[in-house]
Amino acid sequence: MNETKARQIVLAARPHGRPKLSDFRLEETAIPTPSAEQILLRVQYLSLDPYMRGRMDDRKSYAKPVSIGDVMEGESVAEVIASKHPTYSEGDIVLARTGWRTHALSDRADLRKLDPAVAPVTTGLGVFGMPGFTAYSGLRVIGKPKPGETVVVAAASGPVGSLVGQLAKIDGARAVGIAGGSAKCAYVKNELRFDAAIDHRAADFPSQLAAACPNGIDVYFENVGGAIWQAVLPLLNKFARVPVCGLIAQYNGVGRGDGTDRLPATMREVLSKSLTLRGFINYEFAAEYYPAFLREVGAGIADGRIRYREDFVDGLENAPEAFIGMLEGRNFGKLIVRVAG
Repeated sequence: MNETKARQIVLAARPHGRPKLSDFRLEETAIPTPSAEQILLRVQYLSLDPYMRGRMDDRKSYAKPVSIGDVMEGESVAEVIASKHPTYSEGDIVLARTGWRTHALSDRADLRKLDPAVAPVTTGLGVFGMPGFTAYSGLRVIGKPKPGETVVVAAASGPVGSLVGQLAKIDGARAVGIAGGSAKCAYVKNELRFDAAIDHRAADFPSQLAAACPNGIDVYFENVGGAIWQAVLPLLNKFARVPVCGLIAQYNGVGRGDGTDRLPATMREVLSKSLTLRGFINYEFAAEYYPAFLREVGAGIADGRIRYREDFVDGLENAPEAFIGMLEGRNFGKLIVRVAG
């Protein structure tokens, strides 16, 4: 082990709206030493995900916020470089919740060993990990698409949305993706093989979406909220299902808009169309559905039925800027920081 210091990125200040680089701080610390039942991990790849924005705010949520001065939370692919735990050996590659750092200790039982022979280890941060399971569980447990139905998903080129559409196709449904820009839409349509891809930046986006869904929408997988939800709402069919896993359009704060209170109209649609809207956190379904997810998605990656795209950034020090860009849609695919050279 050639390193003499570990590095980590901590929350320096709580953001007001869009995060700034000054809200983060890069620190050097001593590399920790494992004690009994512990392992020392060297982070290879760090995942950047939208949920992290919520952890920066001091408010009640499904998980406690990151405290000022604490390491930013996140999952990583890491190598075991020292072990005093009977289950792990030096050289093992694991999926771990290390946070934004180069080295971490762990004695947790929920580490997942990764086998590069099954799938590239970076997929454990995307299609074959938490984002993939979010797509799988939300669609299969709440969305429940039937053959011939129309499934719409926003952020369709990202790690969650891309798998939602591909699983919908496997289930015999039509898949309509919403993405930002022509390049992402082309990828969704041509590489991921969705039936249609609509650019939400287009001036006539609502009418384009309606044209792509001539029989209405039976399942809308919600990742974004905001103006996209307003375009989707009138197209929802009776008994449509809406799994809600993210509202990225609102994570940096909600603008004033035109001042219209749209909640009454939304609730009227929920009632009159007998809609099912359910927010969920993926771990709610892990005990029952995670093994099936690993089998099905692992097989789909291996035989090419399930495709994915990864967007790499080099260097832990560049994580804050990449994270800020992700919240604005600048990434293309699953955003991953390559921490170890």
